[in-house]
Amino acid sequence: MKYTFLLLFVALCTISSAQFSVGHRTITFNDPTRTGGFGSGGGAGRQIQTEIYYPAASAGNNVAIAAGSFPVIVFGHGFAMSWDAYQNIWEHYAALGYILAFARTEGSLIPSPSHNDFGLDLRLIGERMTAENATSASPFFQSMNGNTAIMGHSMGGGATILAAANNPNIKAIIGLAPAETNPSAIAQAPNVSVPAIIFSGSSDGVTPPADHHIPIYNGLVSTCKTFVSVIGGGHCYYANTNFNCDFGETTSSTGIAITRAQQQTRTFSLLDPWLEYMLKDSCEAYTLFSDLQDDSPSTLAVQTTCALNVSPIISLAISDLVTTEVGVSYQWFQNGAPIQGATSSILNLPGTGTFTVQAFYSNGCSAMSAPYVLGGSGLTDLGSSIYRLSPNPTSGVLSIESVNNISVNVTVRNTDGQVVKTCLTSDEINLSELSNGLYIIEINGIHHRIIKR
Repeated sequence: MKYTFLLLFVALCTISSAQFSVGHRTITFNDPTRTGGFGSGGGAGRQIQTEIYYPAASAGNNVAIAAGSFPVIVFGHGFAMSWDAYQNIWEHYAALGYILAFARTEGSLIPSPSHNDFGLDLRLIGERMTAENATSASPFFQSMNGNTAIMGHSMGGGATILAAANNPNIKAIIGLAPAETNPSAIAQAPNVSVPAIIFSGSSDGVTPPADHHIPIYNGLVSTCKTFVSVIGGGHCYYANTNFNCDFGETTSSTGIAITRAQQQTRTFSLLDPWLEYMLKDSCEAYTLFSDLQDDSPSTLAVQTTCALNVSPIISLAISDLVTTEVGVSYQWFQNGAPIQGATSSILNLPGTGTFTVQAFYSNGCSAMSAPYVLGGSGLTDLGSSIYRLSPNPTSGVLSIESVNNISVNVTVRNTDGQVVKTCLTSDEINLSELSNGLYIIEINGIHHRIIKR
C-alpha cells in the first residue's frame, strides 16, 4: 500500500456533513414481447414491478426527488428472496445520492425462477429508467446523470451478467456472491466488457467461490475488473436477515468468522469509492479505492486489473528535473503556471522557482506532485521539509511538524470540494468526528491527501 505521510491539527474547528433522506415509489414497467412477471398496471405483456428508492429532500412514499443529477443502480435479488431483504443496500446508497431500482419478478421458490427472464427484466429496467429521465411527466424527469449500473446478489448476481452481456447502455456491474445461472452466466461473462467488481465471501458454501464467483470473474473481458474476497464472509450476509437464504446457509456454509454487520461494512468500504468513481466520475474516490485495496489483507483480499493512481515524485538529474513515470502524459508547472510544451516525464530546467508536475492516467484521472523549489541553495521538497503530517491513515488526531513551529491555517475538504473543517493551529487537529474516507488538507497552498478510518 502506498501512503503519503502528511497530516494536521486541532484548535478552533467546524464540521459539516450531508446525506439525503430516502424516498420511495413503485413503477411497473412492461415488456410487450413477453408474458408473466409480477405486478399490474404496466400494460399488456410482461409486468415488471419495480421498487425505486432515491435521494429526497424528505423521507416518504411518492415524495419529490432531491435536486440534483444522480446515477441509477438496477438491483436483482437472490433466489427465493425479494427486494425487501436489501433494505441495508437502499438505505445506504440512496442516502449517498443514488437511485436504486429493485426488480420484484422471479421471486418464487415454486415454480422455480427463470434466470433468463430475470436478466431481461434487469436490462429492461435500466433502459426504462433512462427513458424516465427524458419524460417530462415522470417524477424522475431530468434527475439522472446518464450513468447506469446493474447490481445483484446470488441469483441476481448471475442475472446481472446475463443483463450486461453485449449491453451498450450500462456503465458498470456489481456482483455480490454471483451464482451460476441457466443460461450460463459463466458462458456469458466474456460478453461483458464494462468495469466490474465481484464480492465473494471466502466461507460461502451456498455458491462456493471456486464454482461460481471466480469463473464468472475470470470470464469477464473488462479492462478494469476487481475481485474482492471477504475473509471469513458468508453468502447471505450482503443482505439483511432472510429466512430462505439464511436456512440454506446453515446447511452448506462452514467457517463463517464475521458478523453480518462486519461483512456489510467491509463491502461498503470498497464499493463506496468504486461507485463514486464509476458512476459519479470522482477521481478522488478512485484514488481512495486504490489506496484501500491492500489496506486490510486480514479482512479483504483484493485483486484487480484496474490502473492505480500514484502521485508523481520529482527528483533532480544534473540540469533536468525528472519524475517517476506513473502516467500516460504529463504537464509541468513553474510558479503555478503551465510550462508550454513541457509534457514529458523530463523537464529541461527553464530557470529557478517552484516546480510541480501533473501526471494524467488512462482512466481520465490525474495526480499532482509535491512542489519543489529550485533556487540558489538547490532543490527543496516543500512537502517534507516544511510540513510533515502523521499518522496517515488516521483514526482521529493528526499531528503536524513544521520547521518554524508556527501557527498555520488548515482547511479540510471532502472529495466533493466541500469544506468540512477549518483550523488555526501549530500542533494537531482532531478528525475523529469525520466519516471514514479520503480528505484533502490544505496548508498554506500545499495540498495533502489524508485517509480517515
